[in-house]
Amino acid sequence: MTINRRTLLARTAMLAGALALTKQNAIAKALNDTGLKDLYKDDFYIGTAIGNARLNSPPAGFNALVAREFNALTMENDMKWERIHPTPDQWAWERADKFMALGEQQQMFMVGHVLVWHSQTPDWVFNDDHGQPLPRKALLARMKTHIDTLAGRYRGRIHAWDVVNEAVDEDKGWRKSPWFNQIGPDFVEHAFRYARAAAPEAQLLYNDYNMHNPGKRQFVVDMIKRFKEAGVPIDGVGMQGHVGLAYPDIAEFEKSIKAFAATGVAVHITELDVDTLPVAWEHIGAEISSNFDYADELNPYPNGLPAEVEAQLAERYAEWFALFLKHRESIARVTLWGTGDSESWKNNFPVRGRTNYPLLFDRDYQRNAAYHAVAALKK
Repeated sequence: MTINRRTLLARTAMLAGALALTKQNAIAKALNDTGLKDLYKDDFYIGTAIGNARLNSPPAGFNALVAREFNALTMENDMKWERIHPTPDQWAWERADKFMALGEQQQMFMVGHVLVWHSQTPDWVFNDDHGQPLPRKALLARMKTHIDTLAGRYRGRIHAWDVVNEAVDEDKGWRKSPWFNQIGPDFVEHAFRYARAAAPEAQLLYNDYNMHNPGKRQFVVDMIKRFKEAGVPIDGVGMQGHVGLAYPDIAEFEKSIKAFAATGVAVHITELDVDTLPVAWEHIGAEISSNFDYADELNPYPNGLPAEVEAQLAERYAEWFALFLKHRESIARVTLWGTGDSESWKNNFPVRGRTNYPLLFDRDYQRNAAYHAVAALKK
């Protein structure tokens, strides 16, 4: 059979078009299969926090999404004292063990949250059998037993522990928690020493919010310097990133990154989310004892984020990640506090029933404009 020149050219063009389409599809698939962890692999870990609901009943494709996008994993609530050690003689290991299995299957950087905190800690921890506050020695012994048991169970498997959480009260010095009141300020030092003994391979972190606050910054810097002089094992500072579209001043946050790094410890961005709703308090923070009555004006986007606000969110996320990239030599990890908007604590805090949009995936776990803005910094 003779094929004329016109037919040959047409078939050649069709073949070239098919090859080009195949190549485009392959590129599109490769881009889709590439997560933030791959884009930022030379900079720092990219993490997410996972809660019990997503751990036990993940939506279709959720675990695959987490594996694609992240290489660090924090348990949102179920390693906190009230969940994992609810009574003196009871330990609830099932959820924490499941969390460990999920992260280890994907060879993730595993973060334990948290060993010592004033909140979400049962009253029995601080009191004797008669309901009276424990004396210093007895409370220290209780702290040590808890740390030995929890950190010891996951020794060599948890790569970083939030050892002490939120022990500083803005620019007022130590928070007057039961730990402080019954032991004294050296409870933090003891917690770190106990953690090093129980988990000698893990990075030990002090974790707090509002770390852009100049007074809190200086207090923590001074604490780190004292610890280093005294041989207290502290490896890093966790800067919670509960921020908003217009707060805090990013320049002040940067000053804190530089100040903490200058002490010789690693900086971890531990709980990043960007609040898109009106501020419901006069101060900005993550103090979970705060709660406000619902008001319509505080829930302006129940049916979806307006395009102009979505654009603001994308710009804000890009601004934060540009800052993190600028200080990549000091920052070990950036962890989002959740994966998709539907699971975020910001939907109910500090006002219950609101609809918030603070993360990089929407309520259907699709990449949103903020995600693409963060990804674009590395493409």
